[in-house]
Amino acid sequence: MTQQPPATAAPRLHGRVVAISIGAALGGFLFGFDSSVINGAVDSIQGEFDLGDTFTGFAVASALLGCAVGAWFAGGLANRYGRIRVMVISAIMFFLSALGSGFAFGVWDLIGWRILGGLAIGAASVIAPAYIAEVAPATFRGRLGSLQQMAIVLGIFAALLSDEMLASSAGGASEELWAGLEAWRWMFLAAAVPAVIYGVAALRLPESPRYLVTKHRDDEAARILADYTGEADPHHKIAQIRFSLGSDEKRSLRDLRGHAWGLHPIVWTGILLSMFQQLVGINVIFYYSTTLWQSVGFDESDAFTTSTITSLTNIVATIVAISLVDRIGRRLLLLIGSAGMFVSLATMALAFANATTNAAGDTALEGGWATAALIAANLFVVFFAASWGPVVWVLLGEMFPNHMRATALAVAAAAQWAANFLITVSFPGLADLSLVLAYGFYAAMALLSFFFVLSRVPETKGVELEDMRDDADAHTVENAAAGV
Repeated sequence: MTQQPPATAAPRLHGRVVAISIGAALGGFLFGFDSSVINGAVDSIQGEFDLGDTFTGFAVASALLGCAVGAWFAGGLANRYGRIRVMVISAIMFFLSALGSGFAFGVWDLIGWRILGGLAIGAASVIAPAYIAEVAPATFRGRLGSLQQMAIVLGIFAALLSDEMLASSAGGASEELWAGLEAWRWMFLAAAVPAVIYGVAALRLPESPRYLVTKHRDDEAARILADYTGEADPHHKIAQIRFSLGSDEKRSLRDLRGHAWGLHPIVWTGILLSMFQQLVGINVIFYYSTTLWQSVGFDESDAFTTSTITSLTNIVATIVAISLVDRIGRRLLLLIGSAGMFVSLATMALAFANATTNAAGDTALEGGWATAALIAANLFVVFFAASWGPVVWVLLGEMFPNHMRATALAVAAAAQWAANFLITVSFPGLADLSLVLAYGFYAAMALLSFFFVLSRVPETKGVELEDMRDDADAHTVENAAAGV
């Protein structure tokens, strides 16, 4: 019987692994920027192309269709061609989407370019966490994996800030700014700059050593493990990696098959974890916050400012998560986040239950309820950003065994984007029907997520990637962490 090589000491945190993790996380920056840049352009697009609420919701959410497709295929492409090539392809698609969206001449044209950008976002959402998990030492993997979410929230902040600056410079998002183009078009064109930076950075990154092992390029893998991750005995580590990959190194969706409804239990855990991250409604805040705050009494300038402040709050809370994820673990952070999100969302539902509606059908919050809704929305962002935002990406990058990681992550990320699409496209119609119903539903999902984490999500803090199990649950992975 084949014996697994003995474990080696955990390597120290090497400065180079931090640098390449940041480089990979630039895909997360574009992920956040490209998915949120439409926030400041929603009303202008609706007016420019004379759209109803339902079609506006579809136009906003159209990129998410591409995200689901991009995520689904990214794992297979990464297994065949490598992580770095997929990053470069994503950067090219980001760039083309930015130019096409900025010069769109019709709504279907815009939707097409947004879907192309979505393909890039979906691919980046899979590759960055997988790559970072595969180059990071287990002791520091949570912090390095959280860089993906930090890049996402920085991208969201940069998008909202640039939207506000461009709209303010033009005197409104629908007003002409430069070269005869309206400010909302420049919002999209601005994404071309970080797309170029991401592409150049990706070309300078080393390939994942675990991918190289699958291609029998052991010398390259050993060099990267030694030079970038500080591995003391890289060849011994390669033996561990090869053992964890199993005899069949050709990766496919067949690797995910199991006894639980056709998939391994850990794959279902990843899928549901991904979906809950979106079903709590976080992207309603980032996609529609400017329109939302205008609907409760803020003018366009104040609504932009409020959205930007919310995004800044997101960044600060993510820093808190990075400092805690390798100390208190993934599960506890998720449980705290679920509880806090439930209370915050329930408060928002209660606030809108006390809103007034004028003769034109516009909703308004008066007195203390407006303040309560604003505080609750920001607390919701705090609890999400300090828990479910970064921790889900950390878990998705590390919870799957080596032989299925990229493929399982791709399926889970595709499910996440599908849930994101459903939440985003349904919000305008749902909000028109009842904001109480909308936020009540998100609160219910936050409550369900608490019990899901309690029963099904494993603790992976400090566990080597080679020790992850196909049937991992909260107990088997904890045993691996303890050396059982």
